[in-house]
Amino acid sequence: MGQMVMIPGGTFLQGSPHWMLDWLDQPGQTLPRIWFGDETPQVERTLRPYRISRYPVTVAEFAAFAATTGYRTDAERHGFSMIYDENGWREREGACWRAPGGPGTGNDGRLDHPVVHVSWRDAVAYAEWAGGRLPTEAEWEFAARGPDFRIWPWGDEWDPGNANTAELRAGPLSSLEQWRAWWASMCAKHGPVPQTTPVGAFSGHGDGYFGCGDMAGNVYEWTSTPSHLYAETTVCDPSVRMAVGHYRVIRGGSWMNFRYQTRCSERMHGDPTGWSSFAHGFRCARDE
Repeated sequence: MGQMVMIPGGTFLQGSPHWMLDWLDQPGQTLPRIWFGDETPQVERTLRPYRISRYPVTVAEFAAFAATTGYRTDAERHGFSMIYDENGWREREGACWRAPGGPGTGNDGRLDHPVVHVSWRDAVAYAEWAGGRLPTEAEWEFAARGPDFRIWPWGDEWDPGNANTAELRAGPLSSLEQWRAWWASMCAKHGPVPQTTPVGAFSGHGDGYFGCGDMAGNVYEWTSTPSHLYAETTVCDPSVRMAVGHYRVIRGGSWMNFRYQTRCSERMHGDPTGWSSFAHGFRCARDE
């Protein structure tokens, strides 16, 4: 599990205040307001002390697990995982944590990067082997921002040098067309391989309230929490309601995203029955 950070526990308001939805309507944010509705209303959570990994699980750490146990990920057993190429998301035969861009790719020079192509079940299996578990959604958010609301782990002012997002390499992005042009150029040069960075590359200036790193960008992170709404009256995208009770909450955004999708309170939802992609990873937690 690598280095772990002690989180003292406490009470906080999970989620986003309603003014955040107004803020997300600003020019340059490409997704509809309703997409973020499941971040509201804020709900009070009280947490007992716990520990959480300072960084996401790395390729080297996952390799040790696989070598020791003989574990095969869902992607390895299925023979494919999800990548995003010039034409969008698709299943790529042979893509897995050992070959993150598919056949012909590998992990040379990437052992200290977050492992990707791990399903929720893979993440749970690793965490249990390492003597821990996945963090709950509330634990993840509290570790990222502390007791008070903040937009990103380091605060409310965006700095592209604080996290591995698409804007780290592409510069400011204000439209999907700009993003697609950037990604097409990356694919033409490197192929559709994940643009992760070594864990801890932004430590100091990009860390969260308690000192955890990579909680904005780099890889999406699985949590243990089943997808749910903070209130039944929440107005949100219909796809989120379809995920309720079936999917698991994912946090943090990834190297693929604009700044707006890497906020502390941003929520995504993923199928826990074997789905994985080249942008999804995880970190561990354990009870104190």
